[in-house]
Amino acid sequence: MSGLLSAIGALWAWVQYTFDPLCGPAGLFTLFGSSLVSCGPEGWGDEIAFGVKVTVTLSLATLPVGLLMGFLIALSMQSQDKVLRLAGGIYTTIFRGLPELLTLFIVYYGLQMAIQAFLNAFGYDGRIEINAFVSGMIALSVVFSSYCSEVLLSAFRAIPQGQYEAGDALGLRRGRTMRLVILPQLIRIALPGLGNLWMNLLKDTALVSVIGLTDILRQTGVAAKVSKEAFFFYVLACGLYLGLAVLSSGGLSLIDRWSHRAEARR
Repeated sequence: MSGLLSAIGALWAWVQYTFDPLCGPAGLFTLFGSSLVSCGPEGWGDEIAFGVKVTVTLSLATLPVGLLMGFLIALSMQSQDKVLRLAGGIYTTIFRGLPELLTLFIVYYGLQMAIQAFLNAFGYDGRIEINAFVSGMIALSVVFSSYCSEVLLSAFRAIPQGQYEAGDALGLRRGRTMRLVILPQLIRIALPGLGNLWMNLLKDTALVSVIGLTDILRQTGVAAKVSKEAFFFYVLACGLYLGLAVLSSGGLSLIDRWSHRAEARR
């Protein structure tokens, strides 16, 4: 069993190296990089490539959490229950009004202090430290969900009430009506706004560098200080973020065409 796991690990390491877009055999840094961004002990290519992976991983980890939270908040804000509507309104007002950096500090330091105080109340005196990646994901999810809920709420209101009534007339439960009738229309209507939020999320990941997470900005910043080539590395950071934005735009265009596939066949 251990031999099989070792073989799988070796295969996965080979796949990661072979298809690494920056430091793989056909990677950008390998083919076109200067000595400053060469992949190996002489350059900063490996560190910056790792920062790109952290940025992309953080964004992809935040997206489903933020979407789910935003969807639930949007449902609460159009609920007939006044308490749910009030709670949703307070949530979006707070986290859309606070700067993202302040929200990150509140989560990273405040949540850590709250957990520490809770455990101290039960006699535990050890030091608690929250992982920077988890803190960044929570903070960005909270901010993303507050904006996402407004986009989804507008999309919900754009769907005629008759769609729900049609589902009831067909004998569908509200859950099946939501899944089969409402959600496909909701995605198509909300997609442009959600695409903009995804672009903002990619940029907001740069904030986590202030709490020590080794993302693109932190890795290029360290390289700039050590090498004294600040202009080169910060321009490189700009190019990496723009590259991610271009790839995201292409992916969003494909999703948009997919969501309108039924209309194209008419």
